[in-house]
Amino acid sequence: MSITESMIDVPVEHARNIFGQYDLFIKKIERTLNVTIIVRDSAIKIVGDAGHVAKAKSVFLNLLELSKKGEMISEQNVDYALSLSFDDKESSIVTLNQDIICHTINGKPIKPKTLGQKAYVDQIRNKMIVFGIGPAGTGKTYLAMAMAITAFKNNEVNRIILTRPAIEAGEKLGFLPGDLQSKIDPYLRPLYDALYEIMGAEAYMRNMEKGLIEVAPLAYMRGRTLDNSFIVLDEAQNTTPAQMKMFLTRVGFGSKVIVTGDLSQKDLPSGQSSGLDVALKVLKNIDDIGISMLSNKDVVRHPLVQKIVKAYDDYEHRTERVSRIKKSKRS
Repeated sequence: MSITESMIDVPVEHARNIFGQYDLFIKKIERTLNVTIIVRDSAIKIVGDAGHVAKAKSVFLNLLELSKKGEMISEQNVDYALSLSFDDKESSIVTLNQDIICHTINGKPIKPKTLGQKAYVDQIRNKMIVFGIGPAGTGKTYLAMAMAITAFKNNEVNRIILTRPAIEAGEKLGFLPGDLQSKIDPYLRPLYDALYEIMGAEAYMRNMEKGLIEVAPLAYMRGRTLDNSFIVLDEAQNTTPAQMKMFLTRVGFGSKVIVTGDLSQKDLPSGQSSGLDVALKVLKNIDDIGISMLSNKDVVRHPLVQKIVKAYDDYEHRTERVSRIKKSKRS
């Protein structure tokens, strides 16, 4: 192993943003890449194995470019820059900052934060029907909502329809308090939250009263034909094959459909096939249908969520491997 060193000049106005509070980001990069980082005035020196030094340098250069574009560097930015450095794709992170979908009611820009999210957003722009598949925290629903609201504001569609299957996760609907709407609303709350944040509560209520925005359980879609609409089906892993077929055949002219789901979090009864599983197999070769597979690398919530998702993935893979070995021994 050859020890080498490299210097990077960091403008003073960007140093705190890149280094993190109490040099938190520097320490993370040191631990992850097994290098030593020495800060001297407006420059940093990276010492270690040549390959690791090159990766660390690329991470800092990408973070510096993000900072120069006005991005407030977060731990998620650092984690993603590090993961890309191992895939030799580190230069791509800067381009993500340029693809702004829209702004929230408070002026915060909404944009893809990973390459997987960027591919997902590009497919939504270019395909009529898109399946966004991935674990919790990958932005599947939020980005779909942002694209829907942007299309609505740009008069590309006449209305937005948001739907979810009302499947219980351990509790029965009949045991919940209130009337039917009160029982159903908790299942649709994530959709309401995204609408309020991006569009604002007043604009949402105004458009809902006009029938231009509709949030409803999946069962309410039967018998309808949805023209000139942007339709988002969330939590699609909890649909049955019949429900999924019913939903996809509602699509009319001028409409766009986004189907989001997490194949690892199904609340269907044991032995029940998921409509999302079946749809991915049946529709994978049809033109104008896009399938975007997001992974734990695309998780943009707290970094701990990414670790939790990866830990569960590893556990499930180990369990499947042990199960296959046991079956092969019995046969």
